[in-house]
Amino acid sequence: MKLLRKIFFPIVPIYYLITSLRNKLFDFNLLKSKSYNIPIICVGNLSVGGTGKSPMIEYLVRLLQKNYSVAVLSRGYKRSTSGFILANEKTKVEEIGDEPYQFKNKFPDILIAVDADRQHGIEEILNLNNSPDIILLDDGFQHRKVKAGLYILLTSFHKLYTEDILLPYGDLRESKRGAKRADVIIVTKCPVDLKDEVKAEISKKLNLNNDQKLFFSSISYGDIIYSDKESKPIDKLIAQKFSLVTGIANSQPLVEYLRSKGLTFEHLDFQDHYNFTAKDIDKLKNKKFILTTEKDYVRLKDKLDASKLFYLPISTEINNASDLNELIKQFVIKF
Repeated sequence: MKLLRKIFFPIVPIYYLITSLRNKLFDFNLLKSKSYNIPIICVGNLSVGGTGKSPMIEYLVRLLQKNYSVAVLSRGYKRSTSGFILANEKTKVEEIGDEPYQFKNKFPDILIAVDADRQHGIEEILNLNNSPDIILLDDGFQHRKVKAGLYILLTSFHKLYTEDILLPYGDLRESKRGAKRADVIIVTKCPVDLKDEVKAEISKKLNLNNDQKLFFSSISYGDIIYSDKESKPIDKLIAQKFSLVTGIANSQPLVEYLRSKGLTFEHLDFQDHYNFTAKDIDKLKNKKFILTTEKDYVRLKDKLDASKLFYLPISTEINNASDLNELIKQFVIKF
């Protein structure tokens, strides 16, 4: 992969010109963005993945769902369908993608929809009889045909967007200057004990505008693992070897966490949003016990024995969460 990226390095300037021109056309209103009379919060990033968008969406759902009806609109990456789909209790993971399916399983009472055309998706949601009070736009930072009211941009502690370059050599979808469109920037996957001087150093690197707000977050892993049938403390795995199966952008934090618990396991590491083949499933069926992520669990649970397939949930812990919560609540109140 590294060699292939080096081969494509000469394409970087071309990609830069194309994406920069597109952004300029929107900036100067030559390409139109559409606004809506409903709070729309966009969660996205500048890179191609691995910044923790799904846990952030879940954080916002938990924050807002008690007082408002909430809808989440995603693209539905790697789904087998096209167009607008509103998830229901009969919807399959292949129809909407793993992350929207995960949202629907966790939050069955909110609206979960997918549509690659975000304008069309929003309009379909607003035309529903039970239209929501708030729409969360999952991974919509580059979808500039929609003008969200609040933009939350995520960047990983281990790979800030300021330390990356454009595709296809790096992982950036657009120039670092795109970060100036964000209202809130959250540095994700930080160490729990992040020092104030490190925060100050990162703030200097990101060079925020005066009206942009910076927060830091860390991943919180649960101590309980779950299947469709039961739950048990993760410490129960100390006495047995198991297989860790991951199909996420960056599995290293999870691996380190499990090792810190004294667990012994083999790691079967697949690419992000991996579609498990029949051959993969046959191999996994021979494993005695499998631990996986929530995102991978929703793609595997109907294909493997539920008694030996478990997942470990994660959540986002925000530093100065009360300030972020108040910022979001004040944004919603304006409508």
